Amino acid sequence: MKRSVMLTIASLLSILLIMLHVTDDIVRGMDKARPANLIAIAILVVWLYGTLVLTERRPGYIITLIGGIIATGMPVIHLRGTGIVNVVKSSGGFFFLWTLFALGVLGIFSISSPTPARDCGRMMDIRK
Repeated sequence: MKRSVMLTIASLLSILLIMLHVTDDIVRGMDKARPANLIAIAILVVWLYGTLVLTERRPGYIITLIGGIIATGMPVIHLRGTGIVNVVKSSGGFFFLWTLFALGVLGIFSISSPTPARDCGRMMDIRK
């Protein structure tokens, strides 16, 4: 399987899991449904566009890299708080925690994938 296809799949899974996670945050009362959530929707739209339309192009790789950083940051942000124990013990806590771990793994995979660095470097050499 091509590395760019694996990166696209990882990015799409990350987008899906972040949408589920943010929805779960709102349902649990950890976040409020408000107009500011439209910013998150806009970010996800740009991330999806970069993943699907700009595949194997430098802007697409940059957007995917930033998305990977966001996905990696989700578990870091949520697991630092002391209230996570109560959330995990509540109903649906397993899904909440599993989503965080899956986002971390997919984010690290997206960041560490050699495809963006290799192809962007090759693109820069061609233009010289």
